[in-house]
Amino acid sequence: MHKILTLNNISPVGLERLPRQNYEIASEIQNPDAILLRSFKMHDMEIPATLKAVGRAGAGVNNIPIDRMSKAGIVVFNAPGANANAVKELVIAGMLLACRSICQGWHYTVNAAEQTDDELAKAVEAGKKKYAGFELPGRTLGVVGLGAIGVKVANAARALGMRVVGFDPQITVQSAWRLSADIEQAVSIDDLCSRADFITFHVPFTEGTKNLLNAERLALMPNNAVILNFARNGIVDDDAVLKGIESGKIYAYVTDFPTNRLRKAERVITLPHLGASTAEAEDNCAVMVADQVRDYLENGNVLNSVNFPTVHLPRAGAQRLAVVNENRPDMVSQISHVLGGGNVNILHMVNESKGELAYTLLDVDSKLDAKVVEQVKAIKGVLAVRVL
Repeated sequence: MHKILTLNNISPVGLERLPRQNYEIASEIQNPDAILLRSFKMHDMEIPATLKAVGRAGAGVNNIPIDRMSKAGIVVFNAPGANANAVKELVIAGMLLACRSICQGWHYTVNAAEQTDDELAKAVEAGKKKYAGFELPGRTLGVVGLGAIGVKVANAARALGMRVVGFDPQITVQSAWRLSADIEQAVSIDDLCSRADFITFHVPFTEGTKNLLNAERLALMPNNAVILNFARNGIVDDDAVLKGIESGKIYAYVTDFPTNRLRKAERVITLPHLGASTAEAEDNCAVMVADQVRDYLENGNVLNSVNFPTVHLPRAGAQRLAVVNENRPDMVSQISHVLGGGNVNILHMVNESKGELAYTLLDVDSKLDAKVVEQVKAIKGVLAVRVL
């Protein structure tokens, strides 16, 4: 019986992927094999010794101590792309809210003085010119980050008649295949900024992406540019954007990460972190991460991990051994030597590495002796061993 600890409310659609005859799931549970969460901050949490996997029902993993997990041989999964459509729709909505002054116009009508309908109609006609905007076709959207979300945003904007310029030095082959053929490529962030009337970010928050859009890059943008941030707080230098709005350089700023200063600022639209807040996105994220955690616990396979390499091996043989170790020379030969010394025949094996971690899955033709397993655990650099 696998024990699953939930640190947030996880969609029942996802939890149904973990059959109750094999899984015990609760928000309070001792000695869990895996943790499922959304936004719960784990940094100050004591990590259970039994923990083997963490599943984040979403894309960002800033709330999870990745380094601590890696050192303990614990795999961390996320759900990239599961909420991509939800975020894409909000980005498109954000562009329309900004360029058509929709929020300002709404406030104008809601806060109009009490008057008859005829008087209100005359006031609306007289006042609407203050909220005249502009249209999207022919404008240029710069998309920073062409993963699952960025590709959808780029393609949707192109379908609306916009020119689209993208930048992602680490774009995957899969993303490149999904990208519309007429999306233009920027050679750098600076190049993208100099060409973009709108700019949207779809990258994780790291030291390398902190204040990715700053005063210097804002100065490169055309006048009356629109900034959109539905990725992570800190990627855009809010102070620089506010100064740009005050000077007239920036037309509007739409962000999913409000602060007291932003929510009261002119031409800033702040939303309450709505990016992935749809029922469909929550279901999709929960299903994806539950499937990944289940496959890891039952078969040792790894897909969509932020700290482990991708590994998939069809089951064969009597038992399977999963070994997590530091990425150092001679580890595979040491593991093989121990198994050979225990008269264990390896049927097939896969070994992959990612950064400082390596992961080996191997199937054997007979039941593993407990002494052999302990000898594998005793190899210097081995972090975790499981028999499946």
